[in-house]
Parts: sequence; C-alpha cells; structure tokens
Amino acid sequence: QVQVTESGGGLVQAGGSLRLSCAASGRRLSSDLIGWFRRAPGKEREGVAAITVGGGTPTYADSVKGRFTISQDNGKKTVYLQMNSLKPEDTAMYYCALRQGGTLFPLNEIMYPNWGQGTQVTVSS
Repeated sequence: QVQVTESGGGLVQAGGSLRLSCAASGRRLSSDLIGWFRRAPGKEREGVAAITVGGGTPTYADSVKGRFTISQDNGKKTVYLQMNSLKPEDTAMYYCALRQGGTLFPLNEIMYPNWGQGTQVTVSS
C-alpha cells in the first residue's frame, strides 16, 4: 500500500517563497511518477508539476514555469515543490499524488490513484 503525505503549506506574501514536501511510504519503483496538483476555491483541480522517481525531465504547467521547481530526494522518499515569486492566484489546496508506472499525461489527475490529504497555500497581496 502506497501512502503520500504533504507538508509545508502556509501563508506567505506575494513575491515570497514556500517549499512543499511530499513523503511517500510503501513500495516505490523507479518508474513511479509523482505529481503536484492544486485546487483553488471555485475551480477544478489542476496539475502543477510532475517528476519520475527514476529521473528524467520534469513537467510543469505553463502557469508555474520559471517559478516552481520540482525535485526529489530518493533516499528520503520525498519530493519537493519549491515555489518562488508566489502570486495571489497561486492560493489553493496543494495535493501530492503518485502513480505506479506510466508517463503519459503527467499532469492529468485521473491517471493518479494515490493521493495525499493536501496542504493549504495562501498568498496574500
């Protein structure tokens, strides 16, 4: 059984930074894909970034390119989302998700069966 747990959310002013962490327990394979998603109030959940555990080029949504960076520490089974130059429109509940195998549609939430509970990020103007 794979479980993922997010942490690191909080309140930050516009232009500031936050780093989210996603810890995964249970079986892990180099072919696993871990994604970050977010849901803003009144909006659908959207994919933000994704990375393959075994390495490779990360995928980013256009709205966060150049500001967010996804990285991982495989020894700690943890994936990070470094968020810089935060904007009020980045305010959302952020979720970490894991899929075991497959690289198609990395930012499509229906491809991920394992989800964390989410961590709130609020950016004030």
